[in-house]
Amino acid sequence: MSKTFLSLSLLLMAAPVCAGSFASSASSAGSATSGSTSGDDKVVLQARADAAAFVASDGGIRGARLQAALRLLRERRADARAASDMRLAQAILAR
Repeated sequence: MSKTFLSLSLLLMAAPVCAGSFASSASSAGSATSGSTSGDDKVVLQARADAAAFVASDGGIRGARLQAALRLLRERRADARAASDMRLAQAILAR
């Protein structure tokens, strides 16, 4: 088993613990300001693979879908604006 695969597996299992209460914030992105949360949720859900790569690479890999989800979360939620990219990526994985 490769070291990278093992690291990724461990990170994916630990992500829900690390994400804490922010996971619920990420899952409801846009609900207060937008009538179209299903589109917002879709953007965040589609970013999961990119978020996993970002977390596993300790921020070295930034996919386009993750960037779009981070931008969306920060546009819609004040608490996301203060969170680091790593914290948001972990929250996306915790969904």
